[in-house]
Amino acid sequence: MVLATNPHIQRARLLCIASLVLLLAVCVAWEWFLAPLRSGGSWMVLKALPLLAILPSIVKGRRYTYQYSSMLILFYFAEGVMRLFDADPLSRVCAALEVVFSLVFFIACLIFCRNSRVSQ
Repeated sequence: MVLATNPHIQRARLLCIASLVLLLAVCVAWEWFLAPLRSGGSWMVLKALPLLAILPSIVKGRRYTYQYSSMLILFYFAEGVMRLFDADPLSRVCAALEVVFSLVFFIACLIFCRNSRVSQ
């Protein structure tokens, strides 16, 4: 199997998994107790559900999931960039982490998809 032998694919896959788990943790912690939009937590914590939904397929290495999740992650990048201008310093830190993890995930997805395509 190509996935098991190519080190570029394995590194990109592990980087995707790590950045996705970290992004998931930041999203939940940010909206639940670190710096929620409303005190006591916010319904914005539900933004982590799409990340949780794609996690099993990312772990399994399904190429199609990597392809569409590279587009999904751009919403998290855009949210992070917009919320970088928040007044709360802790919220800005969480937004910066969201931007970094979403960029790492996006780039690792592109590397995975590029190296795992079937040559014709």
